[in-house]
Amino acid sequence: MSSDPWGRVDETGTVYVRTAEGEKVVGSWQAGSPEEALAYFTRKYDGLVVEIGLLERRVRTTDLSAKDAQAAIAHLREQVDAHHAVGDLDALRVRLDALAKTVEERREERKAKKAQANEEAKAAKEALVAEAEELAQSEQWRAAGDKLRALVDRWKGLPRLDRKTDDELWHRFSHARSAFSKRRKQHFAHLDAQREEARKRKEKLVQEAQALSSSRDWGPTAAKYRDLMQEWKAAGRAQREHEDDLWQRFRGAQDVFFQARSEVFAERDAEQRENLTLKEELAVEAEKLLPVTDLKSARSAFRSLNERWDAIGHVPREAKPKIEGRMHAVERAIQEAEEAEWRRTNPEARARAEGLTGQLQEAADKLRRQIEQARAAGNTAKAEKLEKELEGRQQLLDQAMKGLEEFGG
Repeated sequence: MSSDPWGRVDETGTVYVRTAEGEKVVGSWQAGSPEEALAYFTRKYDGLVVEIGLLERRVRTTDLSAKDAQAAIAHLREQVDAHHAVGDLDALRVRLDALAKTVEERREERKAKKAQANEEAKAAKEALVAEAEELAQSEQWRAAGDKLRALVDRWKGLPRLDRKTDDELWHRFSHARSAFSKRRKQHFAHLDAQREEARKRKEKLVQEAQALSSSRDWGPTAAKYRDLMQEWKAAGRAQREHEDDLWQRFRGAQDVFFQARSEVFAERDAEQRENLTLKEELAVEAEKLLPVTDLKSARSAFRSLNERWDAIGHVPREAKPKIEGRMHAVERAIQEAEEAEWRRTNPEARARAEGLTGQLQEAADKLRRQIEQARAAGNTAKAEKLEKELEGRQQLLDQAMKGLEEFGG
């Protein structure tokens, strides 16, 4: 019989392994010596040690799935439990138990991470859906369309959820994109209709502008062109391929008219500048009438100047306010002289001024006598009150006297 710390071979060739539960039969060996039997079954044990070590390394360093790891552990455990090797089989069971625990822990960790990743993906997709639904109401067609396309790319980069949740979120996301596309299509269809209507309206405006281009009725035609321009602006834009052509034709018709008007106005402007020179000379003559010393002579001279003024004709529009203002200033000065003369020579106004002055003078004299009487009686308070009244009455009298002086004394 032969033995070692973990096994023995009896005289019948039966090989045993020692375990915590006692000896277990490993097998029968009849082909050689007991030492060879123990060496053979020890090598089988060493093979199990190597396989377990390799599995531990794979679990520790690779992404071996829990299912595959558990299957490998179960396979090794069957070999260990079969007791077909000589060695510390209990130690191998301990290692397999520890490895199974590690695999279970790894599985739980992965499960937790997967659940967390799933929640994060769900939250991310819900955020994309909410953003898409908000963009679906936008009228910033280009910007919102670009953002929705970017959202699709972001959606594709997220992991799938459970089928029910993923399908529900995708339905909302897809519906938002479809709603936006439908609204955008309707908008541009409406816009196309508006632009076609604008093209038709502008075509008519072009024809009207061309019909007016040969007119020589400068003022009314220029006003009509201004009205046409307002209508042009109000018509909106036509399609891009028509807008520039329509504008060139419309503007070209106006240019024909305004060029002809400019040539005529250039001749008229030269005449009006000449008229301005003549009116400036008359304004200088009129200003020499001031200040008015002889009203009758000034009035007659200004009337003559005014007749010559009217006969000259128009001056440039920008110069008109200034040159006419100079003549109006002379005219106002003569009118003011006439009014002053009338006031000075009006007997009724003079009589009224004299009557008012006399009344105020009598009232002032009466107050002075009352003041003297009050002081003589020792009534100081009454005297002071009457003096204040006299002060106001005296101011009115001074004003009346000044007005009376305008009538010559």
